[in-house]
Amino acid sequence: MACGQDGRAMVIVGAGHVGGRAALALREFGWKRRIVMIGAEVHLPYERPPISKQLLTGEREAMHCHLRTHDAWQTDCIEHVVGRAGAIMPDSREVRLEDGSRIEYEALLLATGGHARSLRIPGADLDGVSTLRTLDDAARIAPRLVPGARVVIVGGGFIGLEVAASARKRGCEVCVIEGALRLLGRAVPAGIAEQVLRLHERNGVLVRIGVAPLAIERATDGALRISLSDGRSIAADIVIVGIGIEPADELARDAGLAVNRGVIVSAELETSVPGIFAAGDIAIYPSRFTGQPIRQETWHNAETQARTAARNMLGERATYDDVPWFWSDQYDHQLQVAGEPSLGERAVRRPLGDAGSIDFHFDAHGRLVGASGFGPASVIAKDMKLARMLVERGLSPSAEMLDDAGIGLKALL
Repeated sequence: MACGQDGRAMVIVGAGHVGGRAALALREFGWKRRIVMIGAEVHLPYERPPISKQLLTGEREAMHCHLRTHDAWQTDCIEHVVGRAGAIMPDSREVRLEDGSRIEYEALLLATGGHARSLRIPGADLDGVSTLRTLDDAARIAPRLVPGARVVIVGGGFIGLEVAASARKRGCEVCVIEGALRLLGRAVPAGIAEQVLRLHERNGVLVRIGVAPLAIERATDGALRISLSDGRSIAADIVIVGIGIEPADELARDAGLAVNRGVIVSAELETSVPGIFAAGDIAIYPSRFTGQPIRQETWHNAETQARTAARNMLGERATYDDVPWFWSDQYDHQLQVAGEPSLGERAVRRPLGDAGSIDFHFDAHGRLVGASGFGPASVIAKDMKLARMLVERGLSPSAEMLDDAGIGLKALL
């Protein structure tokens, strides 16, 4: 296509999954002029789910994570600027880069994601202690996951547990340290968290619950030694920290946008400053179920919010009301969550056979607000798809119907 360079550009700060999808959507929805993605990483936009799985096991390469090739971006005249945005100037509708150059914007999308949280303990900066957030992180960690390597993972959330499964697949000795009293925080019901714990233990992972690292030091034999809050210590060849992210909202905060550990947006994903939008991990948006502010760090959120933001950058007033959904692959099992199970005050479990089940969550008014499934991927995939559709369509079958395995979920749609 001919690349129009006249007038103000559509500018996207953040050239990750959200930024890339939004740029493509802008072209799809008819924007013919300049599109600029500004990203701190040298990599073209890519998806993150394989980082903790196939990139660590060697089943995929970094190039397979990219949304598209370099030539395809150029064909669509989408510019990728490697660098950091230093400031947003809403009055003049400009973004200033750290090198001093400026880009005028027609509309601006903040898709800056987040920074991986680091440990704040002595020794957290030693070689062999790493967070996992980027392609470069995965490239640094993967070669260390050799048979027999002692891998200590700090954090029993999704990233930590996926890395544990990947490391076991590579033949490593794995220990997961989680400071809370159960795995996966409030992301899944306690019953499913217990099932996940048992799955990892069956696969040879040592899981230490209610224990936190206090310090890391280099032992005389070159290994890392982690002192724990229960008075014990553990040796490791590599320590991987998976304790979540901090939303990268500093650029928005400095520009005077409303923030609260993320950028606050309307149902149209517009910030407190007209013409500036935010999407993905950084966006705090109204819940479809309660209208209260929520933030989601999921692949689905990145895919769907990018398109809504692109529409509204072009002047539409599309509302984002997708139901949250995410999955996690661990060994041959899969965990899926649709909706907001944390809103539930009552749950009913539907057995699926072969150790698979789905929990359906109802709020105080009997409304179905979420579904959480766990089991072998081949067992739960079909039924979780239907369960997700029930939640998305706002249907609320009775608990008795959902509990009865003799009644197909498809019939309830």
